[in-house]
Amino acid sequence: MGSEIHFRKASYEPGVVDFGNGSYAYLQPDGGWGYSNTGLVTDSGEALLIDTMFDTQHTQAMLDGFGRTTSAKIGTIFNTHHNGDHCYGNACVHGAEIVATVGAAEAMKHETPKGLAQFMKAAPGLGLTGEYLVHCFGDFDFEGASFKAPDTTFTGRMSRMVGAKRVDLIEVGPAHTGGDAIAHVAADRAVFTGDILFIDGHPILWAGPVGNWISACEAIESMDVDIIVPGHGPVTDKRGVERVKQYLVYIRDEAKKRYDAGMAPLEAARSVALDDFAGWGDAERIAVNTATLYREFGSKDAPSDAATLFGWMAQLWKDRP
Repeated sequence: MGSEIHFRKASYEPGVVDFGNGSYAYLQPDGGWGYSNTGLVTDSGEALLIDTMFDTQHTQAMLDGFGRTTSAKIGTIFNTHHNGDHCYGNACVHGAEIVATVGAAEAMKHETPKGLAQFMKAAPGLGLTGEYLVHCFGDFDFEGASFKAPDTTFTGRMSRMVGAKRVDLIEVGPAHTGGDAIAHVAADRAVFTGDILFIDGHPILWAGPVGNWISACEAIESMDVDIIVPGHGPVTDKRGVERVKQYLVYIRDEAKKRYDAGMAPLEAARSVALDDFAGWGDAERIAVNTATLYREFGSKDAPSDAATLFGWMAQLWKDRP
């Protein structure tokens, strides 16, 4: 990979969004696999960074973007969850305290850049699954990732002051993953949701239960906020939150019908119509969502291992237009 950052095409612009109140977002179109967003909350020369990127190069591009916009010094990094596209660049920010939930910090021990680098090295020998892995992750350098584990962990809630602003860190998982949390900045009428929100892309239910994720959406809807920065996709408003909630309710109900009818999970995933969400990317994630829901419904046969689930997604990716 060269020194220049490339973004996938999307209907929104890459780079820094200045909300005009000391809060910012950094967006990476098209919001698909690995192309996550970050946030920055500033006041009185201090800053709190919400998430880093999938590798050193993309994280440094983000930090350079924020650096051209504000001189505030990052004293705290808040990782919304453990997936690498939200934390593998942690070590790029020197001297910052890194904060995450207990659940996220524990999962970070098992989903490392080294492990993903090995997974990608094996990709050429994995046929269709390997081709799909390159499609998902081929733009990133996991060998050169700069991961650093959290210094401070919490459950429930934690607050951090940034100058005179309070940032409330609120655990809402397990949902997307086992340790999801969001950052609410009441003074800026802003919330940074991590992967509780995928906008214009299909959410992926790695952990569940789905009810927790639906409740997290409702919690965001109840907040007095104007600015909603998702983990992936363009900045949104409460209509975007409602659409994600509608998706989660829909796939829960459709999966339950098929589970009750005795359909196998992959067969069920293939048969769920996604027409109402046809414009959203990464539709093949329905395979993971169905498997996780089946386990929640009581299935002993639905897989949870990444190798099988990426294989299932690869099949749907090949089959769907």
